[in-house]
Amino acid sequence: MSLRTPVNLLVLAGKQLSRHRVRSLLTMAGVITGMFLFATVETLQTSLKQATEVTAGDTTLVVYRENRFCPATSRLPEHYQEQIRELDGVEEVIPIQIVVNNCGASLDIVAFRGVPPENLMRFAPGIAVLDGSLEQWQEREDAALIGRNLARRRGLRVGDQFDAAGVTVYVAGIIRSDEAQDENVAYVHLPFLQQASRVGLGVVTQFNVKVRSSGQLEPAAQAIDELFATDSHPTDTRPEKAFFATTAKELVELIGFTRWLGLAAVVAVMGLVANTILLTVRSRVTDHAVMMTLGYPDTAIGWLVMAESLLLGLFGGAVGVGASVGFLQWQSITVGNEGLTMAFVPDLQVLLRGLGVALALGLAAGLYPAWVATRQSIVHSLREV
Repeated sequence: MSLRTPVNLLVLAGKQLSRHRVRSLLTMAGVITGMFLFATVETLQTSLKQATEVTAGDTTLVVYRENRFCPATSRLPEHYQEQIRELDGVEEVIPIQIVVNNCGASLDIVAFRGVPPENLMRFAPGIAVLDGSLEQWQEREDAALIGRNLARRRGLRVGDQFDAAGVTVYVAGIIRSDEAQDENVAYVHLPFLQQASRVGLGVVTQFNVKVRSSGQLEPAAQAIDELFATDSHPTDTRPEKAFFATTAKELVELIGFTRWLGLAAVVAVMGLVANTILLTVRSRVTDHAVMMTLGYPDTAIGWLVMAESLLLGLFGGAVGVGASVGFLQWQSITVGNEGLTMAFVPDLQVLLRGLGVALALGLAAGLYPAWVATRQSIVHSLREV
């Protein structure tokens, strides 16, 4: 078989790997495990970046009670809404009541968001009802629109009664959204949640304020805090993503640490593949000598070794990354902290990055074994028989 074409090179490399099935399968299992961990860590990092980094398109502020963190301790008068709306640059103000089953970091957080029924689509314009109806939610006071990830996690369907954090609701619809966190919460009527949580009418957890442009975020936030600085309920106003980054500081630090796990997985995969290929080269000394005797140049032997390393990295990486994406999609893992939720949703960027890393690792791991293979002389190799 000629090694002048890439196809023939890869076919022969595949046959060489199949001659040592156990070794090849064990190596691929290690690569799959390492790339599964790498892709999972990349998903965590990407989700964290999307949830905490303010971009030029962000125009939402969160008005919270000063020096308060858990939603149960943040209480603001609902009449602040009219005063905030009159400020320069403010386009919309939506009062929100939040009730959670756990204020600490948790993988099974249930967050109720009480919003005025007429403001739901302005507050969450990206939602779409998959099952049930928006009209039924609007007509029934105790109705809830449940995010599909929350519904899957709790096994909920339209028509079910759902109880959490002392609040019992009727599931009127299952929704999906362009915003990942909307798929992990339950939207209910604001007056209903105020009464069910016993905070009383006229009291809310926070206000979400829409400004006309991202350049007005800081001036508007400063104006709001100055307006209520001497009031009995002073406020702390920040961009929505900055608010999440500050409130979930411990969670952010924990996920940031996982970057080292991803790096360790990459190093382990490269070492594993390189070791396997090096052992293969040393066990096939006479095979390479025969090929050289038949006229194959040193470069052809080197490219053959590189092709074997590439196949191990690419196949193992593809399975590992694919398994990670499938696992995260199936499990719908969501971490919540102090009423805020962050969903770990893999995207195409993570998939392509994982495959690119697997390809690069396969090539890098084969460099030294390929160099060793090309440095062996025919006479010395044949003496190994």
